[in-house]
Amino acid sequence: MRIAVITRVFGILLTVFSLTLLPPIAVSLWYDDGTHTAFGAAFVITLITGLFLWLPVHDLHQELRTRDGFVVTSLFWLVLGSFGALPLIISPQPALGITDSIFESISGLTTTGATVITGLDNLPPAILYYRQQLQWFGGIGVIVIALAILPMLGIGGMQLYKAEIPGPVKDTKLTPRIAETARALFVIYITLTLLCGLGYWWAGMTVFDAVAHAFSTVANGGFSTHDDSMGFYANNHAIMTICILFMFTAAINFGLHFFAFRNRSLTHYWRDSEFRFYATLTVSAGLLISCYLWFLGMFSPGSSFLHGFFQVVSIGTTAGFASENFTAWPAFLPYFLLLLGIMGACAGSTSGGIKAVRVMLIMKSGLRELNRLVHSNAVVPIKVNRKLVPERVTDAVWGFFAVYILSFFVLTIIVMATGEDFVTSFSTVASCLSNIGPALGEAASHYGSVNEVAKWFLILAMLMGRLEIFTLLVLLTPAFWRH
Repeated sequence: MRIAVITRVFGILLTVFSLTLLPPIAVSLWYDDGTHTAFGAAFVITLITGLFLWLPVHDLHQELRTRDGFVVTSLFWLVLGSFGALPLIISPQPALGITDSIFESISGLTTTGATVITGLDNLPPAILYYRQQLQWFGGIGVIVIALAILPMLGIGGMQLYKAEIPGPVKDTKLTPRIAETARALFVIYITLTLLCGLGYWWAGMTVFDAVAHAFSTVANGGFSTHDDSMGFYANNHAIMTICILFMFTAAINFGLHFFAFRNRSLTHYWRDSEFRFYATLTVSAGLLISCYLWFLGMFSPGSSFLHGFFQVVSIGTTAGFASENFTAWPAFLPYFLLLLGIMGACAGSTSGGIKAVRVMLIMKSGLRELNRLVHSNAVVPIKVNRKLVPERVTDAVWGFFAVYILSFFVLTIIVMATGEDFVTSFSTVASCLSNIGPALGEAASHYGSVNEVAKWFLILAMLMGRLEIFTLLVLLTPAFWRH
């Protein structure tokens, strides 16, 4: 591991990240909310730190190795999350401590959407905008965005890309050059954000709310400018429908969007096994919950289908918006929704969770074993998109699933040991590890009541979820540090 190369990367990235603090300053000055000094101080601190790291090694031109890529990828979110917390620490509103500020910042960057803040409707506009902006940058992955910049500065990027992109598709390049890939993904991401924002504005949101919610919708983050989340607009069916559409779209593998843009065709979506699996599951779960709400007489038929499908898509994509207080629904429904969020949506999207392709491969693998019990000599290949899946991939998926479940239970026990009850511990760990946001128990409305020690372990859970667990845990293995 080469410290100088890693230091140079962090110097550049912190310098670039400092520029993202300029838009909130402009928002603060526009609305005259008094927070521009906090953002200005955070900008100066971040910029000076970035230049301090970069200048001594600015003329160093070496490629990142795979090991360096994992270190940068893992530490990047923690470092950016810490510096991203500066405005929240310095600003007199919402008057957060260091732990809560870092929790809120990392929750934003990892697109988890778990918040410790209440009284959102009365917060300064610049703070509200900044939270949404954090999610927008985190949605596409700040590292993937940086990959469009770093190659021009003489730094290789494929190692970072392989460490960031999840699951069995991580070795697939959409274009021959990684910088071109990053730019293509970024252009698609911006286009979806613009379309979503225009849709919200057309449907009745203010310009500020349209921009803010477009950021968190396309990022599948879930932060809102209102305490009622999207429930603030529950009576506007057009806004709710637009939100459902763009949450679902952002949860599809961006590789499919890339090919749709390049080939001017939509037929390949349904030919993709993961998309078919995810879409079928979403529609089935939406119908199930909607009919159940209607059967219980909680809503009218139309409202049952609106809220049922909204919450299925919102939690299933790990966006975490709320159209209703679904935690107060009959116990079966919140836990069922939480299970959908743990699964997550498609790999290569802005969603969190285990990812649909892994769940699909686990199911196919399980069915194969059942077949072998009946026909012991049968050869039953596992295929995705009509291509044979190597045993190495299925083994890796099972390994990921095992480590995910083990991490989930260990973190749940630890959070319980800090003094939280079982429901709160179970749901907050599940929510943070899957980057969903909403939880049950004491954290049903917000995480402010969770004790500080537990919050640090939940921060760890958010980082593990965003980094697909292995990227972070590999740093703890002795073999990683051996030459």
